[in-house]
Formats: sequence, C-alpha cells, structure tokens
Amino acid sequence: MKRNRITYLILIFASILSGLLSRRFSAHIPDFINSFLGDSIWAIMIFLGFCFILKTCNSLKTGLIGLIFCYLIEISQLYHAQWIDSIRHTTLGGLVLGFGFLWSDIAAYTLGIGVAVGLESAINRRRNQKSTELPAEYLFRRKSNE
Repeated sequence: MKRNRITYLILIFASILSGLLSRRFSAHIPDFINSFLGDSIWAIMIFLGFCFILKTCNSLKTGLIGLIFCYLIEISQLYHAQWIDSIRHTTLGGLVLGFGFLWSDIAAYTLGIGVAVGLESAINRRRNQKSTELPAEYLFRRKSNE
C-alpha cells in the first residue's frame, strides 16, 4: 500500500472542518450522536495524520497506532498540573488535549478509528480488485486468437 499524501492532507483538513462544524451546529444534531461525533471525527483526523506520516504502513497497523495515540491523550487528562492545564485552557490546547477523562471518549475514539480503518481497507480492497481484473477486451482477443 502506498498512500497519496496530498489526498490525505486534504482529508485531514476536511476532517478538521467537519469537527469544527459539528461543534458549531451541535444544537441541530441529536444528543446521542452529538456526544460521540466530535471525538470520533478527532480520532479520524488522527488516523489520517498517521496515514500521512506512515505512507506505506497498512490500515490496521496505522489504526492501532492512531488508537493508542488517542488513548494516551485521553489518559493524559487524568494528570492536572498548572503547566498542562494552562495549555488546555487555550483554544488549540483544549481541542488537542481535552479537559477531563471520559470513558465515552474512549468509545468515540474506537468508533472513529474503526470507521476510518474500515473505509480505507474497503477502498483499498476495491482498488486492488479492479487492478487485478483483466479488461474484457483482453480476454476476448485472447480467446479469438486461440
């Protein structure tokens, strides 16, 4: 597998935009979906970021690395020192590091990474099937020549 970095960069920005829009329009999204949506999109963005960095790593390994990263960020929210809490109280720091540990965030990260890995794997399987199939014209010409 070899990923196109430009495609993944575009997808990263699209996921950032989607995450910000999900916060902006949260009043219009059902509560059950809204409670998982932002964190799931964040996890997808992390997965895409690792896809960008790990250009040739397979989807499952990249997803596992992304999931561990997300879990570590969530676990870090159990630590409260003045220096890290001051970072968390900035807009970017709050978006990246979060504020408090929640088990629901762990579930949302797992869901987001799972969806992203599943989609990338399905797209790659479909792409590989198409590249291994012989064109009908080739098969027709070959049979008529025999």
